[in-house]
Amino acid sequence: MPKNGNVFSSLTAWRRRAVAHAIQGGWRWAQQAGAVTAEHPGKLRFRRLGNGTRLAFPQGTVFGEPWIEIGECCIIAEQVTLTAGMLPGYDLGTETVLTLGDGVVLGRGSHVIADTTITIGSDTYCGPYVYITSTNHSYDDPHEPIGRQWPRSEPVSIGPGCWLGTGAVILPGARIGRNVVVAAGAVVRGEVPDHSVVAGAPARVVRRWEPERGWQPPLRTPAPKPIPDDATPEQLAALAVWELAQEETPARAAATPEEPAGASTS
Repeated sequence: MPKNGNVFSSLTAWRRRAVAHAIQGGWRWAQQAGAVTAEHPGKLRFRRLGNGTRLAFPQGTVFGEPWIEIGECCIIAEQVTLTAGMLPGYDLGTETVLTLGDGVVLGRGSHVIADTTITIGSDTYCGPYVYITSTNHSYDDPHEPIGRQWPRSEPVSIGPGCWLGTGAVILPGARIGRNVVVAAGAVVRGEVPDHSVVAGAPARVVRRWEPERGWQPPLRTPAPKPIPDDATPEQLAALAVWELAQEETPARAAATPEEPAGASTS
């Protein structure tokens, strides 16, 4: 006969699994139902919200959406802040304040604070916790708390095809060219030329593409092989599975001790 303690332990474990299953299922349902799309914008009324774009649930702080334009096929991850204007409820005029081009990706926990114009070009990818702002605190008066002094604002522009690494900070007045890599944790201000890599705080150019000589300093890793133009999604998925199997095979072989020569297989 099982002991009472074992019975109660089994019931407790079963209840925990049932509760966990219910919570996880409910959360997945909430993520689907709470996502913002062009077909299901909820209470958010953006000036433009392109087809195929999705703001994941839960959203971060979002206000001033009548002055925000988001292009098609953008991915806005969870807890991303998108704001136009210093405070909600203000009339910002007739012009768009915050513009995201087609195919923009904003990683989890990123912030885009547009007190004046911010433009992010198409196919720009941002890692998690990227901070882009057009406003900075001023501290001209040494006798007044900094938070009480009127901030300074300057437009920000980020060209198409850029990659902003995790934790990058883009400050007011930044003008980033096209196909620029911003290293993780970099703090960018001023102008960044096309086809360059910047890193550091403040960020500086550490690599640039030169038409005559290519990347300078030269890249230390081989260039990836381009995807064939005629490749289908099914072929790419099958290739990914095959490559994963190839990576796992040596690991399994290393974990299995070799059988001595002449050993019996019976």
